[in-house]
Amino acid sequence: MHNPESTRPNAATSRTLGHLALVGLLLFGIVAVTVQVLRNDLNWIDAPLSFYLLDAYGHWLQAAYVVLALALASLGAGYYVALRHGRRSAAPWLLFVCAGAGLCVTALAHSNLPGHAPTLEGFVHGVAAQTAFLCVSVAMLLQSWWLRTDPHWRPRFAPAFTLALAGFAGIWTDALWHGMPRGLEQRLVIALILAWLLLAANWLRRHRAA
Repeated sequence: MHNPESTRPNAATSRTLGHLALVGLLLFGIVAVTVQVLRNDLNWIDAPLSFYLLDAYGHWLQAAYVVLALALASLGAGYYVALRHGRRSAAPWLLFVCAGAGLCVTALAHSNLPGHAPTLEGFVHGVAAQTAFLCVSVAMLLQSWWLRTDPHWRPRFAPAFTLALAGFAGIWTDALWHGMPRGLEQRLVIALILAWLLLAANWLRRHRAA
């Protein structure tokens, strides 16, 4: 016999996953900012975040990338649990997991450096980083779109989708237009993405079943 309880969102589980995601996102942000402050040899306006994965304090940032990957997986799982059956999709969750995998590869594979010959490892790093950006931005759009189908989450749709759309546009602007310093442009995109992720994690953390 069909159990109607199985189709209801589990608020307690989603809140727990929201807490985990929020903590992971905050840890990543704190470590990323701290490493950039400590690295006086790099100019954050020109140097992409990938350069900070190398040399001093690089292992801390690598660990933060892994924590961010786990936070993305928790966030995707949390929203899958939080939305009602028939008003949710596993696609955003899968894309968040793929983005996390891309982040882990990005952290471990060294990027190409100016003045050095390109390497296969640098190529892998670049592909993984772009995969992570693309997957997380599409996941944000899809997850925001699904919020409109659940009456309990519908009020969150407009701000979530608007911010996700800004992040998606920022990624393509960063890829196609290079009118700003590389590091600054990348950080603006990362800031938009982190803003959506933090907002979504906080909503999930405070979720109560309707």
